[in-house]
Amino acid sequence: MKTAKLRSARRKRLINNTAVHVVLAVLAFIWVFPILWVILTSFRAEKGSYVSTFLPQSFTLDNYTRLFTDTTILNFPQMFANTLFIAICSCILSSFYVLAVSYCLSRLKFKMRKPYMNMAMILGLFPGFMSMIAVYFIFKALGMTEGNLIKLALILCYSGGAGLGFQIAKGFFDTIPMAIDEAALIDGCTHWQIFKKITLPLSKPIIIYTVLTAFMSPWLDFIFARVICRANSDQYTIAIGLWRMLEKEYIDSWYTSFAAGAVLISIPIAILFLYMQRFYVNGVGGAVKG
Repeated sequence: MKTAKLRSARRKRLINNTAVHVVLAVLAFIWVFPILWVILTSFRAEKGSYVSTFLPQSFTLDNYTRLFTDTTILNFPQMFANTLFIAICSCILSSFYVLAVSYCLSRLKFKMRKPYMNMAMILGLFPGFMSMIAVYFIFKALGMTEGNLIKLALILCYSGGAGLGFQIAKGFFDTIPMAIDEAALIDGCTHWQIFKKITLPLSKPIIIYTVLTAFMSPWLDFIFARVICRANSDQYTIAIGLWRMLEKEYIDSWYTSFAAGAVLISIPIAILFLYMQRFYVNGVGGAVKG
C-alpha cells in the first residue's frame, strides 16, 4: 500500500515538474526570441525592413562598419560618446544622491522625516515625463538648451530627482543593525565616517543595484533627450540616433544598421553587470559578533 502511494506521489511530482519546465522553456523562448532576431538582423546583408524569411540569406559585418564610418547623416560614434559621458556622470551623481538620502532616512531622526517619505511616495506615482515641458523651459531660461551645455542639462535632469527613489536602498539599510552605528559613535566616528567606512562596505548588493539602475536610465532614455536636444544633432544621444534610423527617409537603408546599433548599446550594460556581479555578496551577515 505504501509502495503504491509512493509511486503515485513520484509520478505526480514528475508530471508537475515536467509541466513547470515546459512552461518555463516556452517563456524563455518567448523572451529570447526578439533578442535572437535583433542579433541575426544586425548581420543581415539584405537591406530594407521587409523580408520574407526569419534567417538572413547572407551575413555581413558591413552593418556594424557603417555605424562608425558613415557619419554624413547619422554620427553614431559621437552619439555613443555623448550618451556614455552623460550616463557615467549621471550614474555617479544619482547613486550618491540615492544612497545618501536612503542613509539619512534610515539611520537619522529629524523633523519632517515621515512627511518627506510620504511626499516622495506620492510623487513617485507620477511618471517623470509629465514634468518634461517645465524642465525644458527652466533649462531654456538658464541658457542650457544650446551647445555643450545640453549635456550638463541632461545630467542634471537625470540625477536631480534621483533622491526620490530611496525606498529600496532605505529598506536595505534598515536591515543593518543599529548597534554597529552606536558602537562607531561611541568610538568618536561622525555620521559621514559611518556612512563611508561602515554602511557602504556592508551594502554592496544595494550599491550595485543602484549603480546599474542609475546607469541604465540615461543610457536608454529617449523622451528627455529628445525634448532638450531638439535640433542640435551634435548633442544627440544613442536613443535619438536609433529613432532617426527608423524614420521614413532612412529606414530602408539604415534598418539593419539600426539592429547593429541596438546590439552595441547592450554591450556597456553587459560589461558593467558582469564586472559588478562579483560584489554581490551580503556583507551584513557576521558583521555583529557576540
